[in-house]
Amino acid sequence: MVLLEVKNLGISFGGLRAVDDFNLTIEQGELYGLIGPNGAGKTTIFNLLTGVYKPTDGYIMLDGENITGKKTIEINRHGIARTFQNIRLFSELSVLDNVKVGLHNHHPYSTLTGILRLPKYYKVEKEMNERAMELLKVFGLDQEADYKASNLPYGQQRKLEIARALATDPKLLLLDEPAAGMNPHETQELMKTIRFVRDEFHMTILLIEHDMKLVSGICERLTVLNFGQILAEGETAAVLNDPKVIAAYLGE
Repeated sequence: MVLLEVKNLGISFGGLRAVDDFNLTIEQGELYGLIGPNGAGKTTIFNLLTGVYKPTDGYIMLDGENITGKKTIEINRHGIARTFQNIRLFSELSVLDNVKVGLHNHHPYSTLTGILRLPKYYKVEKEMNERAMELLKVFGLDQEADYKASNLPYGQQRKLEIARALATDPKLLLLDEPAAGMNPHETQELMKTIRFVRDEFHMTILLIEHDMKLVSGICERLTVLNFGQILAEGETAAVLNDPKVIAAYLGE
């Protein structure tokens, strides 16, 4: 079953064509990779998928719904969540509260309820605390629930950002270079985490990554971008052995 369909997607900034005629189909439950040289347009595509940018051309369908040009918060409610290459946590909030931020879309209460501490406030807060702790346990962060997010080691901050994204209950999780800045051991742990998230949460995952060991180890299919256009796409092993990819991306 197709979860994400992107057709003829494009965007221009002034006279620059940043992404041109981009097509992508991802099946539900798939673990898909998007790779390419720096400046190829990978993060621009993530920004188009999440409403940061509005496309000049084409459309985006998520689970049969057209989400093209919708605002970021609307797209998140439709079911897309993401992490960022440069970790974006609320550094002064606790680990627990960072996850609870992601839960507010699905556990709302009015401003008045919050100010007056009406019974619904305590009920919703209890539900969010319980759900946040469940997610933290999944990532082995429950013992650090009261820590400031900024006090976590780098690898654990990455895990926290994924946990917060999952708190929004997405259908599709976008990971933007999740292994950036990690040492080999942390990267191995991350690979296990990504596989676990896919299997345990029945999650569909699209990731941007430069670490070829990680890409070849977990991605079932790949699309390679170069100068905003698709250079190659298909099964991971075949794509990574494509002479065009080797020449343009691997520099051989």
